[in-house]
Amino acid sequence: MYKRIDIILKKIENIEDILSKCSSISEALKDELLYRPAIMMHLIGIAEQFKKLQDDVDIETLSKFDKSDIRGALALRNFIAHDYEGVNLAIVENVLREYLPKIKKSILEIKNGC
Repeated sequence: MYKRIDIILKKIENIEDILSKCSSISEALKDELLYRPAIMMHLIGIAEQFKKLQDDVDIETLSKFDKSDIRGALALRNFIAHDYEGVNLAIVENVLREYLPKIKKSILEIKNGC
């Protein structure tokens, strides 16, 4: 259980590190050479870890996350993987701004036994 959430946490922290190098999320997503591809790959990795938790039927861990956050992560992964150039960057920006902090908070609560 903790291995998968540790991977998710590390990917979120990697995204945060990328974003800290830019003046805004929009700026990071405009960089087609480094920042955007790196962010997208980390988002795919996050979704894949949630999928593995589902496949493992780790209901206890999954119950600590908002179901819509998990569905959103999986849907975003599919958009990125199947239509990379067509991904709506406003949606990605919203995910980075609104949903990743919620997921990170849930992970930290799990790790702290809350």
